Amino acid sequence: MNRQRSSPRFPWIVLTTWLAALLLGTAALAQLPAGEKAIAVSLVAEDATPAAGETVTLAFVMTPKEGWHGYWKNPGDAGVPPSVEWSLPNGVKAGPLQFPVPGRLTIAGLMNYVYEGPYAQLVELSVPEGLARDTPLPLRAKLDYLACTDEICVPQTATVALDLKVGEAGGMPERQAEFDRYRQALPRPLGSEGRFERAEGRFRLAVPIPASMEVEEAYFYPATEGALDYAAPQSVSRSGDTLIVETEVGREGSPGTVEGVIALGGGQGLSLTARPGTVPPAGMALDAKNQAFGGGTLLAALAGALIGGLLLNIMPCVFPILSLKALSLAKIGGDEARARQEALAYAAGAVLICVLLGGALLGLRAGGAAVGWAFQLQDSRVILFLLLLVTAISLNLAGLFELPSLAIGNRLAKSGGNAGAFWTGALAAFVATPCTGPFMGAALGAALVLPTLAALAVFAGLGLGLALPFLLIGFLPSLRRKLPKPGPWMGSFRRILSLPMFLTALGLAWILGRQAGVDGMALGLAAALALGLGLWWVGRRQGSGRAWLPLAPAAAAGLAAVMLVPSAHAPAVAHSESALEAEPFSEGRLAALRAEEQPVFVYFTADWCVTCKVNEKVALERQEVAQAFEANDVAVLVGDWTKNDPAIGRFLARHGRSGVPLYLYYEPGEPAKVLPQILTPDRLIETIG
Repeated sequence: MNRQRSSPRFPWIVLTTWLAALLLGTAALAQLPAGEKAIAVSLVAEDATPAAGETVTLAFVMTPKEGWHGYWKNPGDAGVPPSVEWSLPNGVKAGPLQFPVPGRLTIAGLMNYVYEGPYAQLVELSVPEGLARDTPLPLRAKLDYLACTDEICVPQTATVALDLKVGEAGGMPERQAEFDRYRQALPRPLGSEGRFERAEGRFRLAVPIPASMEVEEAYFYPATEGALDYAAPQSVSRSGDTLIVETEVGREGSPGTVEGVIALGGGQGLSLTARPGTVPPAGMALDAKNQAFGGGTLLAALAGALIGGLLLNIMPCVFPILSLKALSLAKIGGDEARARQEALAYAAGAVLICVLLGGALLGLRAGGAAVGWAFQLQDSRVILFLLLLVTAISLNLAGLFELPSLAIGNRLAKSGGNAGAFWTGALAAFVATPCTGPFMGAALGAALVLPTLAALAVFAGLGLGLALPFLLIGFLPSLRRKLPKPGPWMGSFRRILSLPMFLTALGLAWILGRQAGVDGMALGLAAALALGLGLWWVGRRQGSGRAWLPLAPAAAAGLAAVMLVPSAHAPAVAHSESALEAEPFSEGRLAALRAEEQPVFVYFTADWCVTCKVNEKVALERQEVAQAFEANDVAVLVGDWTKNDPAIGRFLARHGRSGVPLYLYYEPGEPAKVLPQILTPDRLIETIG
């Protein structure tokens, strides 16, 4: 047999509290019937026949009598955490006690972290390999704990025994539901580190929780002794994807890390570790959330999304689609009903795609992923799919083939109908996702802090803005009459509009190379070539029976390429050919530069972001801008979000953005200044001057 002890981490609290409890315990015990304990203890196993080499979960089931309570691993200002001493078979090892989310009890101004009802403390027991079937596993444990009422405390000891034997795992399915309830009461790992700072007698903690995860109330239970004043009130606010907890500092000087549990109400909580770092200013108080997210905030976000979506129509990958669809309406003539139906179908496709992408974004963020708008473009498989889709559209515009399912040019008015308009709108919305322009960034950032239904309304507003020109043309005959009359010139115009689509395909191939490497780009180009040959063959057989059959091998090759393209590659590193001498962004490097009182310019970009690349060519890579930065000794940090980077995602969210670009300028000792999403050399020089 081997002995193993799990001891409390608060020795001075344990000593003083146990001494006080022993002095008062005799009188307290007189209030209990003989042989009964204030908190009954039993030891149960999830599986009575664990397999050799496996782990089985045990539970100390604690049942306090009415009016009594037990303590969490950090008892607070008073109390004692439980400790357990094991007597186990050789090779068997028990893990530490796992505690459910506690509650609060204030007595005489002292804060206690307690359990006032039944609860369970779990332990993971490791069974060594090589044990024969039916080998007995006698488990013995002595649990020391403190039981208290509002007036008295009693130190108690429970000696419990449990006999297991080696067998096959899963032998007690009736216990699984019971243990599932126990596990649900445990705090879940947050998955990301928090940050804390201590200044002027205040303790401030930043907890990264996606804004789409609605939090009605929150309280931080520190597991680190003395990190904060337990009895002091806590104020909790939200700033983007960050919950900010503020209270008074504790007696501990300067802990290197602070561990604890952020309770979110309903018995749910998240365990986290926080390290010293910068905590953003307090945001919106949780109790003011419902009032603050009223009509004004929602209307402003909707207006920004509507205008931002409208501006997306001038993007090179969207404009050709919109132009040809608008001209197809001109061919309808005086059929008002049909024009309106197609306009509504186009809008429905655009709105649906934006809402679906927005819902996926909110769902991923609620699950803890630090993603933002256009998150799907951080996957090389999606980029390859877009490359093949845009290649097909380009070849269709160039006149290589005509298929009703893909035609968005001359044949759309004849064969597309409402279904063609719907899928054209959906396509326009999907290919527009790499862009974040004026108004759009702030609107989508606001969507991340709005309640779910309001956030989805903002994403719907984005799709509506994208579809607005087509809606106006469909519902206003006067606008349709101003469009050029249909004629042979439309064939030439259509081929001209294929050029920006071919350029978009070329850009997607470049992005694929940046994400998946040269091999990935070569695979993508080969798939595009196979698709082009298949579509050429389809075009040659146009009008004959089964003209689509030659497309099947090309489509199969494209699907295989999408499945085989590397989805993981070395993270992309932003390159700049200017003399800015930018360093890769990290919060540590930013903090170090700011500590040196050096001005810092930080910008976030991605290879798939059209706005980012235009700003870099037009403003950031200009020689006069580089000279101004050098003259003012401005350090430059660049964050590349071409591939998903959770640290960048969280940083963007803290600044109210869901995507790139984002441009920040830090003057020494001053908070960040957010620059517009459309940059000019003069604006940059003026900002740092």
